[in-house]
Amino acid sequence: MKATVHVMLKPGVLDPQGEAVRHALGALGFAGVASVRQGKVIELDLSGEDRAAAEDAVRKMCEKLLANTVIETYHIEIA
Repeated sequence: MKATVHVMLKPGVLDPQGEAVRHALGALGFAGVASVRQGKVIELDLSGEDRAAAEDAVRKMCEKLLANTVIETYHIEIA
């Protein structure tokens, strides 16, 4: 089973990496990009067949390590 976790900064949290990307895109001639938010994608290969147990385990991983829940949100996909 595969789990994919999408982690993004919460709205209102400054994103200096996203701003640097936005600025670089403008310098490269890509006009019209008003803002950029940069995040991360984490893929996990999990053993077991129980989707509910897998989602619960990944949620615990996010809360303890994979996401800083003070400033980040996360979304889990189980496939």
